[in-house]
Amino acid sequence: MPSALKKRRSVKADALKLVRSMPDSSSWDDLMYRIYVRQKIEAGLDDLRAGRTHSHEAIRREFALS
Repeated sequence: MPSALKKRRSVKADALKLVRSMPDSSSWDDLMYRIYVRQKIEAGLDDLRAGRTHSHEAIRREFALS
């Protein structure tokens, strides 16, 4: 299994790593944005692990793009 799909560490450990990686001049909005993006990525990976995916072809058909 690719490393991106392995079981993630604790939220606390990930949050600390995220905060430590940010510049000292970061704002609360910067932090909130990065947390939001991280949540969305994790949700997408959870969907992938659970098999909740669609092929490009299926999406193109659904939206009449082909």
